[in-house]
Amino acid sequence: MEKGALYLGRISGIRIYLHWTFAILLIWIFLVYYGQSGGDVQQGLLGGAFILALFACVTLHELGHALMGKRFKVETEKITLYPIGGVASMNKMPEKPVQELLVALAGPFVNLLIGALLWGYLTQIKGIALENLTTELSRLTPNNFLLQLMLANFILALFNLIPAFPMDGGRVFRALLSMGTDRVTATRWAASLGQILAIGFVFLGFFYNFWLVFIGIFIYLGASAEAYQESTNHVLEGYKVRDVLMTHYQVLYPSQPLQAAIDLLLKGQDKEFIVLDLNGEQVIGILTRNDIIRHLAEAGPQQPISEAMRRSFVTLAPDQPLEDAMKALLSNQSPIAPVYENGQLIGVLDVENIQEFLLVSNAMPPARS
Repeated sequence: MEKGALYLGRISGIRIYLHWTFAILLIWIFLVYYGQSGGDVQQGLLGGAFILALFACVTLHELGHALMGKRFKVETEKITLYPIGGVASMNKMPEKPVQELLVALAGPFVNLLIGALLWGYLTQIKGIALENLTTELSRLTPNNFLLQLMLANFILALFNLIPAFPMDGGRVFRALLSMGTDRVTATRWAASLGQILAIGFVFLGFFYNFWLVFIGIFIYLGASAEAYQESTNHVLEGYKVRDVLMTHYQVLYPSQPLQAAIDLLLKGQDKEFIVLDLNGEQVIGILTRNDIIRHLAEAGPQQPISEAMRRSFVTLAPDQPLEDAMKALLSNQSPIAPVYENGQLIGVLDVENIQEFLLVSNAMPPARS
């Protein structure tokens, strides 16, 4: 399950979710069309229906990425639909440039295919001369609903092919660059181009359409995040969990009062703790600083730790790639994880320790040849 999202079902084993903020978009679109039509409820409903149809196409776009990725053994856990678009949660992107290129192009190709099918249906089956409808495009009507949807799919395909992260075009550009250079350098160049384009969007937005400002900010942040993520993965590559394993850590027990956790929090540097069973052998929960503060305010310091701890957490193995461990911690919103070897607890790993490892690695002088 995903918090704050409605589960819609599975397609090819991929869970589809609709984020609750999508309801805000639907209400806003209804009110816009309702107001523009002078209070026509049917026009408001038509606008809402168009958004639903458009996001069905967005879902197919994301499925295009996911199913192409599946051919290269890249799994997609879920697709979540937000007001700004869809997000396919792929566990990674293919390392081979040609494979990444195909995965990136699959989404826009789906939109082009949908647009082409609608074009064929309108012109060949319905026998409509599309040039006669172009004068009506300023207003959504039942007669031009499919025409508007066709044009929206062509626009989505073209917009996503802008060579800037986080759009598909940024990944296409990186894949092409990766054919002649290493992935980190290709990502840096692609991110730089994305940031330049983003600044251009912001500049144009102040003079023409303010929405371009938001698009520019979105692209700039996405490009920066992609560059950081790739450089992080590059540093972590080749390292295992055991390389940064923490063997000195504080433990708590479920029957202890929350005050015991407060004492450890105030007397040391630890911000996350593992909770062991009464035998002190197995981890049955984790407790973070935020958990402590929240439950302290709700029930006071004498409540047992068992009432405040999280029972859902990640477990790691010492030979697990550090890059995968980082992704597991972040995707599960679990800041600390116990590490087991042959069924025995041998240490813990937390996000902060990985970040410190990154800082040290980046500060190290390059090795002399």
